[in-house]
Amino acid sequence: MASCTNYAFPLFIVQLVVIVLSLSSSTSLFCVGLNAVHNVSAAGADWSDAGATWYGPPTGAGTDGGACGFGSSVRSPPLNSMVAAGGNSLFQGGEGCGACYEVKCTSNPACSGSPVTVVIADQCPGGPCDAESAHFDLSGTAFGAMAKQGAADQLRAAGQLQIQHRRVPCFYQGTTISFAVDAGSNQFYLAAVIEFENGDGELGYVEMKQAANSDPWVPMQRSWGAQWKLNSGSALRAPLSFRLTSATSKRSVVAENVIPYGWTPGQTYWSNVNF
Repeated sequence: MASCTNYAFPLFIVQLVVIVLSLSSSTSLFCVGLNAVHNVSAAGADWSDAGATWYGPPTGAGTDGGACGFGSSVRSPPLNSMVAAGGNSLFQGGEGCGACYEVKCTSNPACSGSPVTVVIADQCPGGPCDAESAHFDLSGTAFGAMAKQGAADQLRAAGQLQIQHRRVPCFYQGTTISFAVDAGSNQFYLAAVIEFENGDGELGYVEMKQAANSDPWVPMQRSWGAQWKLNSGSALRAPLSFRLTSATSKRSVVAENVIPYGWTPGQTYWSNVNF
């Protein structure tokens, strides 16, 4: 399992911090260790304005695949079609893939005013996606989820809305980080879409280590979206391990021996860790 870094704080300071946190109503995620409390929230407290549209089937997931590479997983738990294509400021050239946001609307009589959580899983290019400082092209499911009970179709009929949004930590309860190996991978080249990171939801740095204990950690490159790649130059020696560093909080976690000996291109392999 992932573990927090321990800092040698005096015991009375740790006890005081834990008491303060227990009284807090914050929605941040905290990792509490023996000697430290580490705030790993990527959330901002304030709501900001954004535009919203929707695409795909009215009760669908927008699109399978998408510019992040999550494929059909967007339809299944834990995402359950609650995804969005982000404009440039949200997609960030693929670096925003996996980030979680709360969105809500009050500008239409069908709006509930209650927030729902969506994950950036695609890119929204052109039109209002470029014209507005922040724009969510939501799946039909996610757009309808902002509505009052029974008013989802009425809200989708509006087509375009002004909404409020804020960044929040991702939390996939009971789900570990997955590695979907690209079908074009081979013994010299590995590419994989990495998905379901708690906390930031997005990765800033990925390293891979081959089987031997003496093998170094080698940086991977972002290929596109949430896919990372490595051109080895020599045959890869499995099992393969990965060290993942989150983009915002800079936390790291090691997923050991994720891709086994005899691995197959096109398969998804699950780690036993998360942030």
